[in-house]
Amino acid sequence: MSDPVRTVLAHSPDLMVVRFAFEAGDQGALHSHHHVQSTYVQSGRYRFSVDAREFEVGPGDAFVIPSNAVHGCTCLEGGLLIDSFTPRRDDFL
Repeated sequence: MSDPVRTVLAHSPDLMVVRFAFEAGDQGALHSHHHVQSTYVQSGRYRFSVDAREFEVGPGDAFVIPSNAVHGCTCLEGGLLIDSFTPRRDDFL
C-alpha cells in the first residue's frame, strides 16, 4: 500500500484540475479542506467516505464534496481519479 501519485494538470487562482493514480489498496486518508471538490472516476473502483457516509464508485461516476466535509477513500481496483478544486489548492503547487 502506498500513497496515490498526484499530477497537477491545470490551474488558475480559481480552479485546479489534478489526476490521482491509485493502485489497489492505496488510501486517501480522511481529511477536510475549505475547497469545493469535484471527483470524476476515469478508471478503477473506490470506496469513499464523505462526512461518515460510505459509497462505492467506478468508471464514469462523478460527485461533489462540499467545502469542509471530512472525506477519504480506499482504492479497491487500481485506476485514475480526476479531481477539480475551487479555489486552487496552493498546497499542491
